[in-house]
Amino acid sequence: MRSIWASFTTRRGRRSPRRRTSPLPVVALAAALAFATTACQSGGADAGAEATPSAAAGGEGQITIPDDIKEQLKERGIDIDKWRGGAWKKWDQEDWLREAQDYINPIIAGLWNPDRMREAQDPDRGVDESDVSGDQGVTDPAPDPVDAQAVPPAYNANAPEAGKVFFDSPKGTMVCSATVVKDPANPGRSNLVWTAGHCVHAGKKGGWYRNLAFVPAYNNQGMDAARLKGAPKEQVTPYGVWWADWAQTSDQWIAQGGPTGGDGAPYDFAVLHVKPEQGGNGKSLEETVGSAVAVDFNAPAVPQVNAVKAIGYPAAPPYDGQKLYQCQDKPGRLSLSDSAPTMYRIGCTMTGGSSGGGWIAAGPDGKPALVSNTSIGPVESGWLAGPRLGKEAKTVFDGVSQKFAGR
Repeated sequence: MRSIWASFTTRRGRRSPRRRTSPLPVVALAAALAFATTACQSGGADAGAEATPSAAAGGEGQITIPDDIKEQLKERGIDIDKWRGGAWKKWDQEDWLREAQDYINPIIAGLWNPDRMREAQDPDRGVDESDVSGDQGVTDPAPDPVDAQAVPPAYNANAPEAGKVFFDSPKGTMVCSATVVKDPANPGRSNLVWTAGHCVHAGKKGGWYRNLAFVPAYNNQGMDAARLKGAPKEQVTPYGVWWADWAQTSDQWIAQGGPTGGDGAPYDFAVLHVKPEQGGNGKSLEETVGSAVAVDFNAPAVPQVNAVKAIGYPAAPPYDGQKLYQCQDKPGRLSLSDSAPTMYRIGCTMTGGSSGGGWIAAGPDGKPALVSNTSIGPVESGWLAGPRLGKEAKTVFDGVSQKFAGR
């Protein structure tokens, strides 16, 4: 969680999500450009790599960039050669793209190698208990902690929709959790991933994170850190690395989201459209992993939900972010203000890194459906809270789905 703990904790503590004032969703622009790295370093904001052009449609050793993308990059002051050579590591506030249309995420093939993924940290995003003690809305008593249970490997058999989102921030390489979701515009062929807003955008005082990529069934066999360190990439990323060529979060998160506290938490959600780093075999993400979960935008009020299951890769101690866990509990209500939607809250000991992970409950048809995502949690683990998905979340989702309808 986080905001990257919007609701997950980080090794430094948990942060709460950020909010926005505008009712419109945030739309992201992504350039579909591929690069091959010559070297990568793990950890740290400078852990990028010098890159050389990979073979592309325009000829061996050349990158073909559509003219409209070239113009969009130029308008935003992005020199793709400098970006490829490491300019993405510059985080000057005045140069940090933050508006909806500013999202740019060129593929840098090989950047997310096993070492770099293993050393990614959870983004801090926790709340102090004092942040919610003065709520004016309805807040139920804090739930008793529920011990997180390890998801049995292989994850592709027991939680096939789950995975990890990796990205770079001014503080270094970061990680969240995420879920493959169904796309009504592309039945059976979804390339959509659900996560937290704080996992893609820093909120009111920042901009879009960089090098966003999704790894489904990360560490599918549930290896411990020692074994994982020497494992080949195929075991760490059994379905490959999928880059976010489009991202959208809520305007409320962009305008109000913050690194700590509860700001923006009721609107702390995001949708990614992804594509395989290596071009793939023509199969969608849903076809590749074999499953996707529907999103319920009419989730019942808290008192009507018997149980919800939160799934994620907690990274803050006592966890190390390498294994998948889950908690199941009957949710209570958490209100951060009397003007914002009431959130779901459950007992759960998962920590930072689980932010963005899906919350699953029975949908209208009785089948599992995503009703929330981990957004915030206390500095000392014990409970998690996530937004109840309504019209704002549906607007964000529809914006991405319709953008890629039929393709």
